Amino acid sequence: MATQTQHIPIDLRSDTVTRPTPAMLEAMFQAQVGDDVYEEDLSVNALQEKAARIFGMEAGLFCPSGTMTNQIAIKLLTQPGDEVICDRLAHIYNYEGGGIAFNSLASVRLLNGERGRFTPDDVLENINADNIHYPRTSLVALENTVNKGGGCYYTLDQIAAISDVCKANNLFLHLDGARVFNALVATRENPVDYGNYFDTISICLSKGLGTPVGSVLLGSKQLIEKAKRIRKVMGGGWRQAGFLAAAGSYALDHHIQRLAEDHQRATIIAQCLQNVPFVQSILPVETNIVIFQTPSERVNNEVLAYLKEHDILAAAFGKDKIRFVTHLDFTDSMLDRLIAVLRKASVTLEKKVI
Repeated sequence: MATQTQHIPIDLRSDTVTRPTPAMLEAMFQAQVGDDVYEEDLSVNALQEKAARIFGMEAGLFCPSGTMTNQIAIKLLTQPGDEVICDRLAHIYNYEGGGIAFNSLASVRLLNGERGRFTPDDVLENINADNIHYPRTSLVALENTVNKGGGCYYTLDQIAAISDVCKANNLFLHLDGARVFNALVATRENPVDYGNYFDTISICLSKGLGTPVGSVLLGSKQLIEKAKRIRKVMGGGWRQAGFLAAAGSYALDHHIQRLAEDHQRATIIAQCLQNVPFVQSILPVETNIVIFQTPSERVNNEVLAYLKEHDILAAAFGKDKIRFVTHLDFTDSMLDRLIAVLRKASVTLEKKVI
């Protein structure tokens, strides 16, 4: 009796689902570790120094998550009662559990940018007057790339212009760089230039770079010393974290340029979706995120269920949107399978969902 071919599941819900490569695991096994609360973990220290050097910053602080690094930065750069300017699509506003209010006692001024990106004029128009009736505007936060914007990005020229406005108005500037390496690969810009513009930068190692866990907060030595105290209060003090830090150092050395492969595969997926009848629109694909709109919540659910039946996982991104995120565990053979399933779905589901 013939046996049914078992496929390796394809998980495109996020680029956080990856597992360490054999070479990364070997680097983890070889890590020199100590107690990081005592600042004695050599692998953690090396990662922090490497990340800071890459972005032209003075120091870094290894943390469990990008949410923690973002929230530490906001706490560092605001006082209770201040206001943070960010886009309405920003991760720090939508996906960090209300942390700005909870951790920093600050309010938020939401901008209506283009797919999550705003301009220097947008910032200028939303700085509160020096009036006791208003919260004090103290911080501007950018996200690069913008998750809810379909992985779109700021260029260095755009960042520099916003930085000029911030400096002229005594505002701090923070970067949520959860996928900043995707932006850098797409623009071919030099990360060391980022240090000229931001007071703090959060970089994530567990998304496109494929480590098991961890983000690094970058800033001046003075800010990072203060950040250590906030990390401790948040419960983020590590012990022998060098095993994880070694994975981060390996990823910074070996996994950045390969992000171009993820971008190429995402573009191919988007091209296929253009010919699928239940797809109403697709956000422009600039990096590794594909977001498309379906006619209704019912159709969304039908499509997600159909994909799951074929061992493909995607994320519902609202009631009528679906997101694919490509990553280092998503191969060309998996791409071929996905394209075949999408083409079959366009026939199988057309009468059922339209």
